[in-house]
Amino acid sequence: MTDWSALTRSPGRRRSRSINAENPTGAPGQAAMTASALGPSRKGRPAISLESGETATLADITGPGTIRHLWMTVPDKTAAGPWVLRDLVLRMWWDDDEQPAVEVPLGDFFCNGFGQRALVTSEPIVVAPTGGLNSYFPMPFHRHARIELTNEHPGTVGGIYYQIDYTVDDELVDDTALFHAHWRRSNASTAPAEDHVILDGIVGSGNYVGTYIGLTALERFWWGEGEVKFYLDDDEEYPSQCSTGLEDYAGGAWAFQDALRTNPPPVPLTFSAPYCGYPFYSAEDTTGHSPFVTSTLQSHGMYRWHLPDPVIFHQRLRITLQQIGAWDHGHFERSDDISSVAYWYQLPGGANDLPSLPSREHRRPR
Repeated sequence: MTDWSALTRSPGRRRSRSINAENPTGAPGQAAMTASALGPSRKGRPAISLESGETATLADITGPGTIRHLWMTVPDKTAAGPWVLRDLVLRMWWDDDEQPAVEVPLGDFFCNGFGQRALVTSEPIVVAPTGGLNSYFPMPFHRHARIELTNEHPGTVGGIYYQIDYTVDDELVDDTALFHAHWRRSNASTAPAEDHVILDGIVGSGNYVGTYIGLTALERFWWGEGEVKFYLDDDEEYPSQCSTGLEDYAGGAWAFQDALRTNPPPVPLTFSAPYCGYPFYSAEDTTGHSPFVTSTLQSHGMYRWHLPDPVIFHQRLRITLQQIGAWDHGHFERSDDISSVAYWYQLPGGANDLPSLPSREHRRPR
């Protein structure tokens, strides 16, 4: 889906820039200025540290421009606890908006939910060994872009490395759609037959481009019969689009396992592909922060990118996920612990009504 044709054309007025700890403003001719024990301009400031409760402004850019690549890596645990990827919060603002267009726990934004790392090899998100977090979503802005990282972890998080690659003086049309991402959780908080809400309160027009789902199964048997439902524009009782099941939506089939059988027990099969994947499965605590038995509830992480097939909306958008299970005696209603990230592009002028990110205590993984 990447359009490489721009590389063979004149760049026009555009200029490439890059922000990291070695050049926190992205100013030309100002990178790698800090000295180290090795001498001037020898890896003097490669990373930053955040105290508990502290916020760092990673980027503050005057537009027009387009953020083209984000790279970060952080420790996944400290002496204060294991949930750094869920405790760090990534926020982004475009132009004159008061509310962030992106407000997501850092790990979940990069399809690493549950506060744990998983390798991801997809078109817009890549998580490389060991914890290299990459986003290739283009993020245009007309006048201003600000990216912040807030530490809600109970201790200091050091070794925060980051790089933001972007262009300035882009020629953007007035109705250029802007990037958004939103996190939600239903933590056993839904009644039977009540769907998990991935996204609602969206008023405007644009393209929905992807979903990350992190599900911890709170009941036994198969957990993934629920359909993802897209209510577009005038839809009320019934949606215009839906999947046939959660593993189907994420590009898999027959329960993400090697066979449907009871003996021997089936083996989960993770995978990662350009537009869909099931990169994470765990039924064991690996944090090393407890001396007790390490067996846990089963947790599953999956993604689906609607890049070749965007879900188009002109007035409103609402997306839900049914919670339906299955066993030998048929389907049944469930109430699991589901977290999700919705990714979309929306034209300026919308009037979204989104809830704020829950507190750290309400984001803690099971």
